[in-house]
Amino acid sequence: MPDPIIQINKASVIYNQGKDNEVRSLEDASLNIFPEEYIIIYGPSGCGKSTLLYTISGLQSATSGDAIVDGKNISEMTKKEKVILHRSSVGMVFQAFYLIDSLTVLDNVCLPMVFGGEDLQKRKEEGMSLLKRFGIAEQADKFPNQLSGGQKQRAAIARSLINNPSIILADEPVGNLDSESAENVLQILSDLNKTDKKTVVMVTHNAEHLHFANRVIYMKDGKIVSEEVNQEKRPKEVLEKEEALIEPDSISNELKLLMRTFKNFSPQQMGGLLIPYKAKQILSHILSELMEEQVAAAENFLKELMFKNIDFAGLEKKLDDDLEKGGAGWNKQRARSFSRRVKTMLEKAENISNGSNSEAIADYLLNVCGTHLDADIKEKFQSFIQLRLENKIDASTLNQKLDASRILGGIGMYKNTSKKVVKEVEILMLLKFTGKV
Repeated sequence: MPDPIIQINKASVIYNQGKDNEVRSLEDASLNIFPEEYIIIYGPSGCGKSTLLYTISGLQSATSGDAIVDGKNISEMTKKEKVILHRSSVGMVFQAFYLIDSLTVLDNVCLPMVFGGEDLQKRKEEGMSLLKRFGIAEQADKFPNQLSGGQKQRAAIARSLINNPSIILADEPVGNLDSESAENVLQILSDLNKTDKKTVVMVTHNAEHLHFANRVIYMKDGKIVSEEVNQEKRPKEVLEKEEALIEPDSISNELKLLMRTFKNFSPQQMGGLLIPYKAKQILSHILSELMEEQVAAAENFLKELMFKNIDFAGLEKKLDDDLEKGGAGWNKQRARSFSRRVKTMLEKAENISNGSNSEAIADYLLNVCGTHLDADIKEKFQSFIQLRLENKIDASTLNQKLDASRILGGIGMYKNTSKKVVKEVEILMLLKFTGKV
């Protein structure tokens, strides 16, 4: 079985440990990344995503735990060994570019080869080849301050590739770029993964970038909190091993497919035990940013609704009541809108359980996503939804069918729209799940 190219085992990064001002930037993080995967580490500012990336790179030493890259344990490496690792196996791309202003673009790109002792002719040939590939060959003799932001980042990516590393680590690589330049750089990273077979790990706080990844790692408060799979690239043996740990023979096909979407879902959370999980998923699916205590209160009220201790009118009232009065502190409009949305979702989930035809569900999904389809394409869309409702395909396959061009037999939806449809379907599948294995 292929080994992970990157292994993070219970890694923590703690500043001022044991003091009053102790800060846990990374806490007990574990992550395996396999060759040729494109991983995005996602979360709000200060969640620890860059710390995790720097721990992988060796630029940040873990207070505890291990970071193993390309078979080498970084915590056991000398400074010289880390330098060699960065020269040979790992390329870094930063938000701030870090080009040297006194060197030409070509010299910046070739600099890592200088430290490796390569001859001048080879350096220039390799450097120009990369500059041509990224469309900035005509900038070779200019200095960084003469380039646009997008050109600087392309030069920085070329520099990261000059020694042909197997791993590319990118820390908010488009954070300083306009939308057009950002799209260009993101496409370059995607091509490096798909065409050059590089393992790419990128940090971002922008949800619009997530569709580029094979897997998205979500972080909050220094912890890895969940994982979402867009396209499975991990070896089959790894997935089988994971499934073996949760006794797959006792799990229905429906639950197996759901577990691919909801990664922190276990077969032990059956029947009534699923309700807290369902409540949390509805909240994260529907809500925009709210104060933590408002979300926590709403989650408790949603559980009460799903346990049938309150009705929808009661839910709406509790959401609208002030926090000081035991409510969630929402405004009336938000409370009403949320309650109606939850009611609709639960009704649709019940319809699926009762064998409702896929046409009604398809109409609902298109309405939720604000999308209109011609009759023939809508019929195909409906057939794909039916396949998922019957557990004949999983979420990833459904997403591929919705995203694929119509020429290739797909629906031709925008990536964000297809992801929204799939997420809605998966939530409905979760809500209608009864816990029967």
